[in-house]
Amino acid sequence: MENTQNQPNELPEDVQQLVTKLFELARTEGAEAAATLGAYIDQGVDVNLRNQEGNTLLMLAAYNGATEVLEALIARGADVNELNERGQSPLAGAIFKREDLVIEQLILAGADPLAGHPTAVDCAKMFGREDLLTRFGAGE
Repeated sequence: MENTQNQPNELPEDVQQLVTKLFELARTEGAEAAATLGAYIDQGVDVNLRNQEGNTLLMLAAYNGATEVLEALIARGADVNELNERGQSPLAGAIFKREDLVIEQLILAGADPLAGHPTAVDCAKMFGREDLLTRFGAGE
């Protein structure tokens, strides 16, 4: 009898190359990356696709300051509060990376400052971001 069972994490090489390309686009700032990734999503790629660490395309864009990509993802319904496997939110990650434009985009898109561990409020406290604490209603 032939063993046709696939390894649980093995993808065909062409699929793996596409997935790698998608996550690289999510990390890349610029209109071209945003348009290309947006086109893949428009053709059926899950806007909340996750990598092996549980990071969504939006999390990677936020963490890397890719504001145009972030805008394209938000416009296509990406979940701005989706936590990665470590329980981190995109908003907390943006505060940690000091990505002010990303922080603004996420807030305007409805990101929850109390989501995840540490929360965005915790990160704002840690980095002395009184402006954000006031905005979150968490000022001292």
